[in-house]
Amino acid sequence: MEALQRKQLPESIKQYLSKFDLNLCLTCGTCTNGCPITGGPGAEGLDTRKVIRMLAFGMIDEVVDAKFPWLCTGCGRCVHGCPMNIDIVGIMGKMKSLRPRDKVPGILHKGVENVINTGNNMAIPKEDYFFLMSDMGSELAEEMPGFYVPIDKDKADILFFPNSKEVFADNDDMIWWWRIFYAAKENWTIPSENWEAVDWGLFTGDLEATITLAKRKIDFMKQHQVARMVMPDCGGGSYGCRKGMKECVLEDPNNKIEHIYLYDYLKEIISNGRIKLDKSVHAGKVFTWHDSCKHGRELERNFGYGYYDEPRWIINQCVDQFVDMEPNRANNYCCGAGGGNWPMPYEDESAYHGRFKYEQIKNSGANVVVVGCSNCHDQMMKRLPKYYKDYPYEVKYIWELVADCLVIEPWTEEEVAKAEAEAKAQWERLGVEVE
Repeated sequence: MEALQRKQLPESIKQYLSKFDLNLCLTCGTCTNGCPITGGPGAEGLDTRKVIRMLAFGMIDEVVDAKFPWLCTGCGRCVHGCPMNIDIVGIMGKMKSLRPRDKVPGILHKGVENVINTGNNMAIPKEDYFFLMSDMGSELAEEMPGFYVPIDKDKADILFFPNSKEVFADNDDMIWWWRIFYAAKENWTIPSENWEAVDWGLFTGDLEATITLAKRKIDFMKQHQVARMVMPDCGGGSYGCRKGMKECVLEDPNNKIEHIYLYDYLKEIISNGRIKLDKSVHAGKVFTWHDSCKHGRELERNFGYGYYDEPRWIINQCVDQFVDMEPNRANNYCCGAGGGNWPMPYEDESAYHGRFKYEQIKNSGANVVVVGCSNCHDQMMKRLPKYYKDYPYEVKYIWELVADCLVIEPWTEEEVAKAEAEAKAQWERLGVEVE
């Protein structure tokens, strides 16, 4: 066999890879052994160690043309275990960015184009968005008098972002947060434009899109003088937003805004007594928690803090029976739908990736898996049960778990009247006729 000869790299790629010094790689195989893709369908005989060695020899085109970087969920187990701390997740993201945009798998790049041009991944028209928010808000107000969905509200305390999946199809999934905001009597708002929570730029290696989406959120905060932004719930959405905001602040320190992660927010309003919970609603079931890769391991590695204890504390305020999956926290397995793998056309590969997650759930003996990410939610609720059928379980968002056991105290007549007047003025301002 002829020995490989190192190829000359384009200067821009050479400079990028020089940050990681691939010569540090010990070829120990820790990355490959920790990666759920290894040996799976669609990997084309590649694994993480081989890919890193190929890049060290300048075989950029071969890696960029391969499916492997797109099967990578960016879960970070490889970097977590790497003795030389090589940022393999960042390298895979760069390889994605080098793929011509018309060769990006599935609908991901179309989604990026949509969000840049229309403000959401699915190009949902503003009039449809307004109608849905007014219509669903009116229905919920029959149960919770005074409720409405505030849009573009100045001097709100909390800015919150829906995601297009919920607005397009899974409408009822928006109601959980709405119930929490109502019970807490929160002064909150959502945007009329650029309201997308999810960052598909992160999934396609499009850093410019990630920066653009983050800057839009920053600009809204400043324009409407909002106190704090709740980081989008999707692991990719929150991590991408944090990554984009970091670049924006480096460019201009005035771009720094106040933000809070959903776990901190839920813990805050529970601890402060702003909402009350009734555990008995969840009696008779055993609950477990899925540590999202981007909310935990990758957030900790890149920004110094991962959310492990906070979600467990929140769950234990809602239920009596909680068990951990093994392994957990930073050693947890990815569910298989990160990195854009939920909407990409690689269902078999994604389900294979999630085989370890299924075994973790099964071995825990839990009836309900609680999650903090929309991609994790869909993967474990819709995809994995199609492939692994002998252990049924439920999947709930952590905010759904909280909403289910809320003790909602009635608003005063004055509070209801004030909110109804605000709603009437808002929909008139936006030109929406509320039935």
